[in-house]
Amino acid sequence: MPTVPSRESATPRSLATAGLPRRVQKALEAALTLVTDTIEPQLAAMLGEFEEELFRLADQARNPGVESGYMQTLRAFRLNRSDLVPRFILEIEAATAGIRSPATAPLQSGGQDDGRPAQSGFGRLSLVDEAVMDEGMVLREIASRQEGRASLPLHLLGQRFGVLAGTPAYDAERLPLGPHAICRAMGAVAKALDIEHDSRLLLYRIFDRHVMSGYTKVLERLDQLLDQQGILPGLTHVPVRVRPSPQPSSDAAGTGAGSRHGSGDGMASPGTGPGGAGASGGSSTAAPDPQRPHTGWLGDPLEEHGDEDERRATEQLQQLLHSRRELLGKLRPAGRQPAGAVIGTEEVSAALGHLQAQPLSIGGAPQTLADIKQTLLAQARQRGGVHVELSARDNDTFELLGMLFGNLEEEIRAEAPAAALVKRLQVPLLRVALKDRAFFVRSRHPARQLLNTVAESAAKWLDEADYDPHFLAPLQGAVNHVVEKYDGDVEVFSASNEQLQTHLQAQVRKAELLEKRHAEAARGKEKLEVAKLRAAEVMADVIGEQRLPHFTRALLNQAWADVLTLTLLRQGEGSEAWNRQLDATRRIAEACTREDAPRDPELVAHIESALGQVGYHGDEASVIAQRLTSNRPEEADGDPASRTELAMKLKARTRLGEDAERKKPALPPRTPEEQARYEQLRVLPFGTWIEFTTNQQGDVVRRRLSWYSLLTGNALFVNQRGQRMGEQSLDSVARLLASGQARIVTSGQARLVDRAWQAAMHALRSFAGLGDRGDGAEAQA
Repeated sequence: MPTVPSRESATPRSLATAGLPRRVQKALEAALTLVTDTIEPQLAAMLGEFEEELFRLADQARNPGVESGYMQTLRAFRLNRSDLVPRFILEIEAATAGIRSPATAPLQSGGQDDGRPAQSGFGRLSLVDEAVMDEGMVLREIASRQEGRASLPLHLLGQRFGVLAGTPAYDAERLPLGPHAICRAMGAVAKALDIEHDSRLLLYRIFDRHVMSGYTKVLERLDQLLDQQGILPGLTHVPVRVRPSPQPSSDAAGTGAGSRHGSGDGMASPGTGPGGAGASGGSSTAAPDPQRPHTGWLGDPLEEHGDEDERRATEQLQQLLHSRRELLGKLRPAGRQPAGAVIGTEEVSAALGHLQAQPLSIGGAPQTLADIKQTLLAQARQRGGVHVELSARDNDTFELLGMLFGNLEEEIRAEAPAAALVKRLQVPLLRVALKDRAFFVRSRHPARQLLNTVAESAAKWLDEADYDPHFLAPLQGAVNHVVEKYDGDVEVFSASNEQLQTHLQAQVRKAELLEKRHAEAARGKEKLEVAKLRAAEVMADVIGEQRLPHFTRALLNQAWADVLTLTLLRQGEGSEAWNRQLDATRRIAEACTREDAPRDPELVAHIESALGQVGYHGDEASVIAQRLTSNRPEEADGDPASRTELAMKLKARTRLGEDAERKKPALPPRTPEEQARYEQLRVLPFGTWIEFTTNQQGDVVRRRLSWYSLLTGNALFVNQRGQRMGEQSLDSVARLLASGQARIVTSGQARLVDRAWQAAMHALRSFAGLGDRGDGAEAQA
């Protein structure tokens, strides 16, 4: 008897048998190799820790039965562990090879497909269903957390894989080699270990720690690889701008586009591919786009630029400082005092070392870098008895760091607990900058990262709800460690950063989890609102122009509309239950328009049962059913509730999704600028930060665009701790953006240190007479 091929056999399991175009296969092979080579050592480390953890649990077990269970699991694991990594690689290769196969509904993470048709209806209800569902929830949680951290790389990869597949762009859940695909592969191969359910959950937690915690970097490298492979080269996310900005030369753009036409194997140019809104072609460069929306949390690592950019930024900085010194020399009077003895950099650093542990205050007021400079010169004059001065290079360092701290102070709340910690870092950072000028131009310099973390903890765009008081102690410990230990070794800053990162990542995980819960609630609210709108449309189509009594129409629009909405939410349109409710709606309309229509006991019972599901009690449901199945009001005279009483009860009842029914005020049509901002919001990645002006003094607060709906236009905002700060419409946010009352935070302006340094560079260029002519120094910072 011929066997029927299963769904799995209809999908290619390897790239070699997928029959893909040569260029597509080559790109997918390179992508698969990058991912497997990166995570294979991490999988091995995961298995090693899992084995150690099983042994530890068995050793600490107090119950002999529990100990025996762990030892049995350990034996089964050792027997099958060698199969996990090869099976895992085969699973993700199969997911990648099926990129052009007919789309099938993805299985739940950790789930299984036994070939049985999905059951409609509720079936057996429980708060926690079977173990498989529990595993799926754990894996989806892991994948969703990485999705939130890597929203931009996933957005770009979705465009590129859409080109490879010849389909619209992939979302994060369907993306081959995305976090959801990796977690689904892990759930599938974990069963090969033949271990218990609880042990698999333990394995997933270790998998999250070893493999998925750094998968964001893998996605970024994967996006760069596909860019180098010519899959939408130069693709980047560029927000829609109301005012045009300088673009790459037309010659370069034309050359790049011309080389991609007529490829014949599914490749497309950025203009014709599935990039859609929010994806744009640009010149291919290793440096991140400073204009892309900022989606990171407080304390996320800064992006690193190439060595060539760093050298170029240092050269430009030196040129600006040289121009500044020349101009200052021309402005000095001719009769100025003769130059004094120059203090060496090592002597200056040693003198600063003595000041480092001392309190920086004069009469209760914190010292500035100018005060520190005067103190050093005065001490040097007392020791040598002659006029002394700093070298030109050291003097520039004092001036640059003074400008940086001056700009930081403008964006820091003076009353914030962390503001004093920023002051304490002045002397150690001055010693770092004297020794290494790269502090100013290297975005990931350890000292600069620490300064940024401490400064952002006191930023003006944080309100009281944003700040976690438990984070103050780790901040103080990190700053104290630098002040007490730094003596020329920059690793002291790295150690302090590592201490802070432990606390920051714990905060980020809590914020992401809380944000996800709010986003899921918002999605549920959206589904309810869409279902209500659809139910209202269907009812209007069924009733049409039929003349119904006003009270009957009110019952239909309230009580029966809730029944239709709930059925649509639970069963979906096209289900058997939905069709039954549609048929009941038609029969209700017919019964209420024909005076000679006989009462249908079956319809009455169906209405009573349906109303009971949306919270109507027996007497109320019976009265409403009687009125909805007859056009003869005299038949209802004996009902226990009068018409007036029933109307009052209905008015007092809280309807299904009543919060979603609040009517939005009518607003005037959007101006062209507001419309452009509205279109810009519709393509922003989830997690984009927006700064809102809160008063006439220009104070701002930063909020995270956690989720928005293109169907309802609602947008959910959370703060730095993941707490829900309310919902707004995309329309109202667009109007705020157009009026200047809100601003999208871009990558180049996300960090306080970046913004302060860019302001300092702008002042230097203005001083040198260069105006706002762009250079790499500002972008590099």
